[in-house]
Amino acid sequence: MSLKPINDILGVLEKQAKWQEQPFQLLLKFWAEVVESVTAANTRPLSIQRDVLSVATSSAAWAQNLTFGRTSLLLKLNKKLPTPLVDIRFSTASWQNPSVESKQQPTVLPYDHPSYLGDEINRSDGTPTKDVNLAFEHWMKVMRSRSHGLPLCPQCQSPTPPGELQRWEVCSVCAAKQF
Repeated sequence: MSLKPINDILGVLEKQAKWQEQPFQLLLKFWAEVVESVTAANTRPLSIQRDVLSVATSSAAWAQNLTFGRTSLLLKLNKKLPTPLVDIRFSTASWQNPSVESKQQPTVLPYDHPSYLGDEINRSDGTPTKDVNLAFEHWMKVMRSRSHGLPLCPQCQSPTPPGELQRWEVCSVCAAKQF
């Protein structure tokens, strides 16, 4: 058993880690220093596949401008990478600006929807019926119970939840036809 100083062992491990480091991870480390800070804010490297770097840009203008200057950018990048890149592709397709929080649609709860009827609807137990006629009769009962006591749409005369009539003065189907 050889007793090597810990510094020698750590030095070997550090060299081995750099050798095994993926080119894309290395590129991410120095991307901002190779391109200007304004360019770095409007671009994001996505991946390296078959020695081609894919970069997302914030706009088509950035993609076009960087495409024209990609040869000089390739030279700068290849000086720092262990395996040289063949090309760079710029696209807005995968751009999502992390500084701008995405606005989520508010969640509409069932009882907030205009067509909500409350707990008046009889729910089936979910067991399938083998007999077609019995299944159809059950479906008709459910449909009748859902439409029982509902006001009619003034246009198509179909049973309509009161919330829809309050909101659009017609059923949702007729309202959609108007738009």
